[in-house]
Amino acid sequence: MPKNRNTFSSLVAWRRRLVTRAVHRGWRWMQSAGAVTAERPGRHRFGRIGDGTRLAFPQGTVFGEPWIHLGDHCIIGEQVTLTAGMMPELDLGPDPVLRLGNGVVLGRGSHVVASRPVVFGDDVFCGPYVYVTSDNHSYDDPDEPVGRQWPRSAPVEIGSGSWLGAGAVILPGARLGRNVVVAAGAVVRGEVPDRAVVAGAPARIVRRWDPESGWQPPLRTPPPVPIPEGITPEQLIALTELDGQPADPGTLDLSADR
Repeated sequence: MPKNRNTFSSLVAWRRRLVTRAVHRGWRWMQSAGAVTAERPGRHRFGRIGDGTRLAFPQGTVFGEPWIHLGDHCIIGEQVTLTAGMMPELDLGPDPVLRLGNGVVLGRGSHVVASRPVVFGDDVFCGPYVYVTSDNHSYDDPDEPVGRQWPRSAPVEIGSGSWLGAGAVILPGARLGRNVVVAAGAVVRGEVPDRAVVAGAPARIVRRWDPESGWQPPLRTPPPVPIPEGITPEQLIALTELDGQPADPGTLDLSADR
């Protein structure tokens, strides 16, 4: 290959690397500048954005903001839809329609669609692409297109400390207790008691906590070993480097002269 051709190929590759770096830097800047917080709400006028709450950029569909109240220290992932009301610019009355408690996490691509009250308790964690709605299409009239029939609506409540796995669907009227686990892909309707695990479509209870005998049926995996109090980040990293195998934190020498 001629020398000038090698030089040309090197210049093209160098230019592409520069363009790639510029695009990534620009995107990181947009992600930072486009994030929504209480201090930087942008065009959004939420009824409340708590301290430390952040909506990642780009946001999904958002409307009915005056009736959406977000608690403190919530994390709203990219492309998350938050809507109050059937359509934008409706007057929904004096009370909030969609409420997130403190410390709620909504994973990327999740949807929360509320025309009736939808309430998340504190510290509810959701994986990506979770769908929570107070509205569902009706199909009473067999001749009318389903999408044109007035939906059925009912309030939804998700108890504090619950975990909703990736792709879970929470239907109108669902009421989840505290510390409920919803398996990935489950479709939930109706009541779920405190400290229960539900799975399937439709979801059913597959495990419950009994105060006397613990989880029933028993868990198949051993409980995680708690991190000892006072352990440093360096010591925690060292745990993963012992023969390439996870180690019991209780066996780590925490002395200062280690």
